[in-house]
Amino acid sequence: MSTNMVQRPVVEDNTVDHTADIAAIRRIVTDTQTAYNTNDAELMTAQFTANAVVGNAVGKLISGHDALLTANRQGLAGFLKDEYVRYDVVEVTFLRPDVAIAHKTARATTADGTLIDTEPAMVALYVLVKEDGQWWTAARQNTLVPSAK
Repeated sequence: MSTNMVQRPVVEDNTVDHTADIAAIRRIVTDTQTAYNTNDAELMTAQFTANAVVGNAVGKLISGHDALLTANRQGLAGFLKDEYVRYDVVEVTFLRPDVAIAHKTARATTADGTLIDTEPAMVALYVLVKEDGQWWTAARQNTLVPSAK
């Protein structure tokens, strides 16, 4: 049977109004941007689950909240110390009422927020779960976008 003929499911939850959920997920991304721009590793890591997994932009896989906090402390105190970004959430899809995926783009900025990159330099995929009314990041994958130069 041809794969073109297979009825593929659409996995998206439309059973509830997700307006408040989208706002909460956007806050997670905003907090991450603030943390990056202020070198605050604790804030950057605060909304990850204990067993979170992150694939960073250079392909390293970091597993667990403690390891992620350590990596964020090292990066924000080191090679990322004087770097600044702007994140934009471009899509949020709810797979279930308590599971969402979100995509964000990232662009380099100056310290005052002026864009350096005209196009996104990175995209990130978030896998988020809602537990006891709060959204948490269970996984994130950062992917660099090749320069068009």
